[in-house]
Amino acid sequence: MNTFAEIYQKIEEYSTIILHRHTSPDPDALGSQAGLARSLKLEFPDKRILCAGDNDEGDLAWINKMDDVKEEDYHGALVITTDTGNTARIANKLYDHGKVLIKIDHHPNVEPYGDLNYVEEDAPAASQIVAEFIMERNLPLTAEVAYPLYAGLVGDTGRFMYSETNVHTFLVAAKLTSTGIDINEIARNISDVTFEQAKLQAETLDSMKVDPSGAAYAVLTQKMLDKVGVDAEQAACTVSTPGRIKDIIAWNVFVEKPDGTFRVHYRSKGPVINDLAAQHDGGGHALASGANAKDLAEVKQVFAELVEVTKKYQEKHE
Repeated sequence: MNTFAEIYQKIEEYSTIILHRHTSPDPDALGSQAGLARSLKLEFPDKRILCAGDNDEGDLAWINKMDDVKEEDYHGALVITTDTGNTARIANKLYDHGKVLIKIDHHPNVEPYGDLNYVEEDAPAASQIVAEFIMERNLPLTAEVAYPLYAGLVGDTGRFMYSETNVHTFLVAAKLTSTGIDINEIARNISDVTFEQAKLQAETLDSMKVDPSGAAYAVLTQKMLDKVGVDAEQAACTVSTPGRIKDIIAWNVFVEKPDGTFRVHYRSKGPVINDLAAQHDGGGHALASGANAKDLAEVKQVFAELVEVTKKYQEKHE
């Protein structure tokens, strides 16, 4: 693994820097990307610093919007990815058109891509790592910079409830809030849903099937999304909904995309599920991952695998 000093040295060398994050972004993906970009813009006003993605920010556009990045922008450029464990999940496939690639991440380093990489698997969020980088290198940390980083930190720690949250996380959060950001506004933006999304959350619970093992799943078809007026990106609001049910230990939410394939969301209260996601063109954390399924047959297979993992977890902890 490289050091912050080595990464900073590369940043100094390039006049164009393009930052990427993962597809179907969550607050941490957008927050780590935006926070780093904004700090670098303040530190290096003569550099060209761009944020690239697939225009899939959806309801999270309040954190950051992407720049209009063209293929010619990558010629001789430095590319940095944040919060993206493997290349298959990098948003905007032009990421490999630059001259040098740097990976900054906190997922299990199953694919150590990039010319330089900094992966801190114990960190609860990529936004925390970016904040640490900014503070160690004495880069600008204004409210504009801290706002998306705090949003990413709140998002990936589940409001500081997940097990990876530690004392250092709160120290970083304190430093970010000291810039004067509106933490109440950020909390509302993350938790608020539209009336249509609320109806979809209710339908998710109504359609949920629960196995005796404690594994559960719901399939949200395009027809269901159209009925309530929610698109596939907005449907992400349903992912945490089953976690409030006491008897559910691990679950899948399958969201049908316009092309008929399915976005697979994995969540867990104990069973490790990121290895399962890796088998279906995905990846992520031990208890929160994403993947893809090409059809209902693969949907059935994904859930069968989740049931087996949950059964083993239950047997081990009886």
